[in-house]
Amino acid sequence: MRTSTRGLNIAFYSLVPQCLPSQHRAVYIAAQRGYSCTHTAEAFRPLEGVRVLDLTRVLAGPFATMILGDLGAEVIKVEKPGAGDDTRAWGPPFVNTESAYFLSVNRNKKSVAVDLKHSRGAQVVLELAAVCDVLVENYLPGKLHQMGLGYEHLKAANPKLVYCSISGFGQTGPQSKSPGYDSIASALSGMMHITGPEDGEPVRPGVAMTDLATGLYAHGAIMAALLQRYRTGRGAHIDCNLLSSQVACLSHIASNYLNAGKEAQRWGTAHESIVPYQGFKTKNGYIVVAAGNDKQFVKVCHVLRLTELTEDSNYQTNKLRVKHRKPLLHILSQRFLEMDTADWLREFEGSGVPVGPINSIQEVFSSPQVKHNNLIQEMNHPTAGPISVPGPAVRFSSFEYSSPPRPPPLVGQHTVQVLREALSYSDEVIGGLLEAGAVAQNEQL
Repeated sequence: MRTSTRGLNIAFYSLVPQCLPSQHRAVYIAAQRGYSCTHTAEAFRPLEGVRVLDLTRVLAGPFATMILGDLGAEVIKVEKPGAGDDTRAWGPPFVNTESAYFLSVNRNKKSVAVDLKHSRGAQVVLELAAVCDVLVENYLPGKLHQMGLGYEHLKAANPKLVYCSISGFGQTGPQSKSPGYDSIASALSGMMHITGPEDGEPVRPGVAMTDLATGLYAHGAIMAALLQRYRTGRGAHIDCNLLSSQVACLSHIASNYLNAGKEAQRWGTAHESIVPYQGFKTKNGYIVVAAGNDKQFVKVCHVLRLTELTEDSNYQTNKLRVKHRKPLLHILSQRFLEMDTADWLREFEGSGVPVGPINSIQEVFSSPQVKHNNLIQEMNHPTAGPISVPGPAVRFSSFEYSSPPRPPPLVGQHTVQVLREALSYSDEVIGGLLEAGAVAQNEQL
């Protein structure tokens, strides 16, 4: 079946990713034009042939580019010669000499060591951008512009380039020049204000959720911009930042304030608007119960053998249970203390009430469901040896992730390879760049 969208035919061949393997180009063109080619298209991943120039470090940007790499993109990670990404030094723990932090978000990437302060190094990046589909950077706004690598510079060299800038607060505005880290954005966005025990101090979430949310926003925005580019032939500049990402993720907390003037407070594991919906201490641990409606509350009472609560006029609707939260939670809390977590889980099995234990990280990766979902990816790193990291969170019926994935690279592991393959540099030119210190090649392998 063929689509009727004539606009897709305009200069179509010029929109095909230039680094798409030749055996897939015909399939790509047929699929984009609307022909059914399922049996062939399944042979490659959605972003295979898309080349990404990754100028990011730490977490938000590398997380976004790792997802793109999982989906098949060729990700070229530009790092500072010697030190590389900041997180290479963030430890312990280390696996041999490799930081476990860095290993967690940098699979399926090639590392090119380039000195951006060297004029010839900046020229290498400019030329790489000219043959890439996407560039992702998280420099302080304006910094790359000073090096001749801002969006306007690279747009002139490659009008189809999708250029994604990740910053702390945005490319413009009163705080745009301030450095942004997850903890700062988490505090300024209100995330810390609503996280922590009731009547306790603000708490930083256990992982950098603001960074990770920003990485997810960046990944989604890049995918949308690529789709738009394949329709129009034009690239775009994406402004993605930590503050905006986290404020957008305040969801109903923000709506409560904006529409009802209700200021948020900390509730620990509890929910401000639903009762019971929180963690309870058991005889040997914790269990979370999420009774999201009145029927589920009745079932909770039956499992706990507290059926008299269902007849109490104070607890017959969620609105009433929220109003009379403290006495109800006291009764439930006392009951949960009488048995072990595992016993309560058995009691709730088949009840239709959402429940679960609060797992340690060891228990998480021992979970049969976590293993079934293939959330542990194993790789063989060139210096660290066998390593494992959390795998992709989603699965597709149309393709399989590469197995095993490419391990996170050493600093400059692929410098010479990329300069040869992507830019067709001669050995003489590459040698000159290495000698000048504009680029570096890792010699550990």
